[in-house]
Amino acid sequence: MMPRCAATKPDGSPCERIVGASRVYCYAHDPSNADRRRRDAAKAGRSTPNAELKEVKGLLKRLTQQVLTGELGSSPAAVANQLVNTRLRAIELVRKWKEVEELEGRLEAVEAVLKSRRTG
Repeated sequence: MMPRCAATKPDGSPCERIVGASRVYCYAHDPSNADRRRRDAAKAGRSTPNAELKEVKGLLKRLTQQVLTGELGSSPAAVANQLVNTRLRAIELVRKWKEVEELEGRLEAVEAVLKSRRTG
């Protein structure tokens, strides 16, 4: 039978994650990973793509209204649209970069478990 994490979840039930043979806790419960988990959580807390997307949507709505009412000509509107699209691409790149960083961290944890199984 595969060894399981010795920690207890907040609801009082045992953690069911599989751990390496020489390990007692999974990544989420191992005290030696506490600093890394805090850093990861801080990075996630600083991410504001939802706020940025909300802002872009508001900008697009205002620009659309300005074009429809004749307040803004089609040439400036076209330039504004290009700038908004550039901003959206930048937001997407940031999102992808954060996703890659998260996956790298998870992959490192899996590799550590596999390595401990080979040596254990």
